[in-house]
Amino acid sequence: MRLRNKMEMSIRIGLLILVALLVIYVIKSGAFQFMAANVDDLIFLAGQHLKLVAISSLAAIFVAVPLGIFVTRPKFKRFEFITVNIANVGQTIPSIAILALVMSYLGIGWKTAVFALWFSSLLPILRNTIAGLNSVHPAILDAGKGMGMTQRQLLLKIEIPNALYAIIGGIRTAVVINVGTAALAFLIGGGGLGDLIFTGISLYDTGIMLAGAVPVILLAISIDLLIGIVEKLVIPKGLQRNVETI
Repeated sequence: MRLRNKMEMSIRIGLLILVALLVIYVIKSGAFQFMAANVDDLIFLAGQHLKLVAISSLAAIFVAVPLGIFVTRPKFKRFEFITVNIANVGQTIPSIAILALVMSYLGIGWKTAVFALWFSSLLPILRNTIAGLNSVHPAILDAGKGMGMTQRQLLLKIEIPNALYAIIGGIRTAVVINVGTAALAFLIGGGGLGDLIFTGISLYDTGIMLAGAVPVILLAISIDLLIGIVEKLVIPKGLQRNVETI
């Protein structure tokens, strides 16, 4: 136990050193000065970025979670393999390629970016939903059946609550990836913080590039922490991993 605590402390110290070095590098590059001088533009681009992430992520959740529940039902179990493999396409194709393909049909603009982000976000949520539901121990389900629960009650009161950790884990993964991928939306006129990133690259100005990259990193960390808080609120206390047993 002591060795584990020492390792955790060493990792934390190492991360703090890396963060400190990154902050020093960002300051020297002039990124903070650029952000301070262009606060209004930064807020506008961050708002566009959040809009892209929010719409595409919510759409992915509303499609992938019900679909994951659907294919884990005994009557439709045969569709699970096909569904997961179709969703795999969205993860294996590079994001820039998806943008190019979608752009050829929908044109340029934020709607195309939202569709591409939605498509690439489906797999983590779908896969974790399926894995979470399939991991519920059969003995728990048998106990529910013994109490006279219907299939709907088993799903809502036993399966979904026990699968929430996996489902929310998939959502966290998809949303955080979305925050980073949304920077590519600038390439098709979708806006977002990618405007600063690619402008900095084209001008060979590290300060402008980091002025877009740093907010993206902060957004990803903040959203991940926020979903972590939501996770603790929605998961029943009896199923939370940090509950101490006497």
